[in-house]
Amino acid sequence: MHPLHQWPAAQRRQIIGVFTDIDDTLTTDGAITADALQALADLKAAGLTVIPITGRPIGWCEPFMAGTQGPAWPVDAMVAENGAVAFVHEKGPQPASNLREPLSKLHQQDAAMRATNQACMQAIAAQVEAEVPGVRLSRDSAGRETDLAFDYAEFARLSPDTVQQVLAVLQRAGMQTTVSSIHIHGCFGNFNKWQGACWIARELLRRDLTEELDRWVFVGDSGNDQAMFEHFTHSVGVANIARFVPQLAHLPGYVTTAERGAGFAEVARAILQARGL
Repeated sequence: MHPLHQWPAAQRRQIIGVFTDIDDTLTTDGAITADALQALADLKAAGLTVIPITGRPIGWCEPFMAGTQGPAWPVDAMVAENGAVAFVHEKGPQPASNLREPLSKLHQQDAAMRATNQACMQAIAAQVEAEVPGVRLSRDSAGRETDLAFDYAEFARLSPDTVQQVLAVLQRAGMQTTVSSIHIHGCFGNFNKWQGACWIARELLRRDLTEELDRWVFVGDSGNDQAMFEHFTHSVGVANIARFVPQLAHLPGYVTTAERGAGFAEVARAILQARGL
């Protein structure tokens, strides 16, 4: 990883869109800070596409996208559950001044498949909690539609060995797994943030992300961001990625000096400064 200031200005100037993780990338201590929220707004005002992509459940995302619990986040879409489902504005991407338009929910799996998977996941969740003492579903699980999430570092404090035990149970059940900065995830389906980013770019923007990767950047901080770090030409880790580096097979190209929301704001400034803004 190189310091962010080494990212060439000519490359930053070509950026047209930003994908970003949410937890511990946009948020600090569980909430988005004023500097990160302003950074989103500044990127949107400059004409960039801005799409958070998270392991959080789609139900958790709705208040931020709709602005029902504070200001609506100035974003074009919000992709949840590691790429499986998204909220978009019903009338398409909106300017920051018109973010209270109705929302539409998009899924990659049809309703019948989701129902079948949900029944299986209930049984697997019970199996995990029975086999691995002290493990519980994440507190945001009521809003989940396509995956399971177990808390290991949001409110719980589980050891690395316990995390591996949970992953083993999920994998034996045939689930795809990943670990974020706070949760252990399992799902049925080929879902990860990279696959989800390509999907939403097609669905929302009618663009093929793979053909213009030199014009996009991803910002993240942990294990479930690895697919993005692997595929994106331009990727940045906020400084708190340092605690995960020994566990990551794929690292971002650059790293900020600041952590969490302040680190994201640092990335936004770097992009906008290259444009003379």
